[in-house]
Order: sequence, then structure tokens, then C-alpha cells
Amino acid sequence: MIDLKSTQQQTRYRILLIGDDCEDVYQYGTVDRISPEAPVPVFKFLHEERRPGMAGNVRRNLESLGCEVNYIHSETSTKTRLVDRRSNQHIVRIDNDERCTAITFETQIPSIYDAIVVSDYDKGTVSYELIEELIQTGIPTFIDTKKIDLARMQGAWVKINELEYCKIKTECTGLIVTQGSKGARAVHHDLELAAPSVEVADVTGAGDTFLAALTVEWLSKRDLSEAMQYAIKAASITVQHFGVYAPTIEEII
Repeated sequence: MIDLKSTQQQTRYRILLIGDDCEDVYQYGTVDRISPEAPVPVFKFLHEERRPGMAGNVRRNLESLGCEVNYIHSETSTKTRLVDRRSNQHIVRIDNDERCTAITFETQIPSIYDAIVVSDYDKGTVSYELIEELIQTGIPTFIDTKKIDLARMQGAWVKINELEYCKIKTECTGLIVTQGSKGARAVHHDLELAAPSVEVADVTGAGDTFLAALTVEWLSKRDLSEAMQYAIKAASITVQHFGVYAPTIEEII
């Protein structure tokens, strides 16, 4: 049970972020030969980098855009990527996914927050009931989810990708579908925006950037079209970098 009364702080945009936490581990090395034991590459380890993933990456993006974030999560998963240093290509990814404990609140969520952001990879941290409770606060709520009953998220802005859109059973009126290099569309708002043409290095974390930028610009302008344009531009910067990346306000402008 989480007590939110002790988390109240002063800032321009106060964000309550709830979601599934992950640590992204990048192990860089070289491959010079094939194993004599099996037809697989021999990976010679050079160095390692660790970065926040999933909702942790959303937090990083929100903070890069000037927000103060109260981040609540449960267990932390780990995704380890073996990367060829010469080509920056992934050789393999090893997932150690934790089944997370559902977040619940023992006190009423305070109205100090400018927005609530949910980054739900469906690992167990976020339940439908929690989402409904968050929306009922009346605080603007922005959700990225892998859940399929989106009618239960009516009243929030819900961002999913094209693959996830094909799997949903119900929709809400605040549904936004990202379409990669084609941009994004707000399904029930007759709004479809193109993405700039950029050289893509890695799409990892682009959705996290989109969610964070959409939230911040909507709070600033209260205009969906401008918020989506800003989010698309931010995500187009992220995909030009290898691994998760959090663009700054200056980069986006």
C-alpha cells in the first residue's frame, strides 16, 4: 500500500508516474569467430552500460523535459542485450521478467499533480481497477498500455502502437495510435499527423518518449494536435540514437 501524502513537492509540472520498471543492460563486445562446439558466434565481452527501461525510461524522458516526477513501481525486470561493437547490432536479448505486485493506494491521491502517467507493460504493476481509480481523480491521465479492454480507460488519453491496436477488444475516445515512420493518429478525433523522415538507428524507447512528450506539451498547450506533433518530433529524435534516449526541450525545438 502506498501513502502519497509524503510525496508532495513544488515544481512547474508535477507528474505522478506509475508503471512497470526495467533495467536495460547493454553488453558490448566483438565477434571474430564461430564456436567449435556449435554453429553460434563467440562473443568477446568489452564493456557494459545500464539504462532505465520501460516506465523508468518514461521517467527519464519526463525529467529531460523539465518535469518533477514521483515514480511508483514494484519489482524491476532486466533486459540484457549483447551488442556487436563494430555494427551496433543486437546479437541476442536475454529477458528476466518479474511478475510484479499490483500497486494499490491506502490514501486518496492528492490533487497536487498536473498529470498522471501510466506506463503499463502488463507485467502486473497496473490493474484495470487502478487505472479506473486514477482517471476518477479528475487529474489529466495519459496511458501507454498493452491491455486490450480500453473502454475501461474512458476519460484518459491512451497511446498504443499499431500492433497493439490490432489486438484490442474495445476502444476509448482518447485513443492515439502511433504508426512508426508514418506518424500517429487520434482515432476518434479525425486527426492524423505525419512523421519527419529521419535515419533510424534504433526504435527502442520511442514509445516512451512519445508518451512523455505528449503529456508535457498537452499540459502546456491543451491542444491535442500540437501535443501529438511535439510527441512525434521528440520520438523522431530518439530513434536516431542507439538504445533508449531522452531528448531535451532544446533538441525538440
